[in-house]
Amino acid sequence: MTDKPVSPLRQHMIEDMTVRRFKEKVQKDYIRHVTNFKDSLSRSPDTSEDLRLFQLHITRNHVGAPSLNCAIVALRFFFKVTLERPDLVRNLTFVHKPRKLPIVLSPEEVARLLEAAPGVKYKAALSVAFGAGLRVSEVVSLKISDIDSKRMMLRVEQGTQGEPHNTQREGCEAMAATSRSRWPRSPYSAIFSPISCA
Repeated sequence: MTDKPVSPLRQHMIEDMTVRRFKEKVQKDYIRHVTNFKDSLSRSPDTSEDLRLFQLHITRNHVGAPSLNCAIVALRFFFKVTLERPDLVRNLTFVHKPRKLPIVLSPEEVARLLEAAPGVKYKAALSVAFGAGLRVSEVVSLKISDIDSKRMMLRVEQGTQGEPHNTQREGCEAMAATSRSRWPRSPYSAIFSPISCA
């Protein structure tokens, strides 16, 4: 990771992370959190109370939930795997961040958004995205061969976690109506890619 001399303990932790194929950024984050923990003490940690006090310290410093949870994961890894002392991290707790509800547009707002689309291509893409509940990456990877106009279904190949799935919603009607007449080319070319149509 760096050219600086590394302590044997840090080297052992880096090797433990490398064996588990942790990405370099994750390794740097883990090292940073363990270093922050070590710097907060004037001695070697030897009790679970030290970890509890460190968690209390970073909580009082208004560290956000994601950063605090990352520090906990790093310390758990360090103590459980590298030091083989799982008993010390037993009482570390994760902080749950309240989830915010997504903003949902009303049907009137969706209609105004579709009316503001600069062309047929964008209007069709937005209709599919809203009507079928697709993500942007799923919409841009759609092909004409993914449309089943008889059953009014779309085949989404690169869905959530790479799993293909079918979707049957209102966006399929807009897609089927627009796509066959607008893009009479190979059924395997992407419909909404920037170079696929004007």
